[in-house]
Amino acid sequence: MYKALTIAGSDSGGGAGIEADLKTFAALRVYGTCAITSVTAQNTLGVQGTFDLPPEFVGRQLDSILSDIGADAAKTGMLANTGIIEVVAAKVREYGLQKLVIDPVMVAKSGDLLLARDARQALKEKLLPLALVITPNLDEAGVLTGREIATEKEMADAARELYDLGVPYVVIKGGHLAGEATDILFDGREIRTFTTPRLDNRHTHGTGCTFSAALAALLARGLEVAEAVAGAKEYITRAISQARPIGKGYGPVHHLVDYYSWGD
Repeated sequence: MYKALTIAGSDSGGGAGIEADLKTFAALRVYGTCAITSVTAQNTLGVQGTFDLPPEFVGRQLDSILSDIGADAAKTGMLANTGIIEVVAAKVREYGLQKLVIDPVMVAKSGDLLLARDARQALKEKLLPLALVITPNLDEAGVLTGREIATEKEMADAARELYDLGVPYVVIKGGHLAGEATDILFDGREIRTFTTPRLDNRHTHGTGCTFSAALAALLARGLEVAEAVAGAKEYITRAISQARPIGKGYGPVHHLVDYYSWGD
């Protein structure tokens, strides 16, 4: 049985965070485990509060999972602060996790801060070099590189800079650009683009979590990185296409789109 681990925060609204990750793992036929970093009071309108778990307890969760069940691939989401980043990095090294996807979650769709500003350097220095793949959106890539990104060329330039931090594969998601939805992958040799038509659907809560979880699940199943990126892109596009209003704000994507339609 394929196994994937998510190290992330909990979304009480069920659309992002570990809830989205575990739904995605299950949808892609991978057994999911989780280490919770933070608990959020959150819904489709925004984040009303957060509570970060002690770093030591995050490490204890990772010990429990990795000493027994193990993981064919893992992903990170909300890591909240420097202490949590440091313990996650230490456990990744200790247990030799090779297929690590880092989604550098910094800000929620509502604009709420999910990573302390003073933890950004720790993310770059301590965790990014341990990743197999990182999946920043335009804003996150801009923060990590200190540059504004508004075109595909600027996405490519940022990807090369992030690659130089020691990350073998860099995916930059271009969902916030105008026109078609284009993501890029840089592997140190070439830029590959993955493009789908832009969908007219505002219910996109949890897209970043879901994409990175799908990527981790497909890596756990043994796909090569480029093939896994393509598969994750196809999956998130289907999930967005069938998203429906849940709550009063930005509803979640439909994680189980391949199994049923809303209303069934």
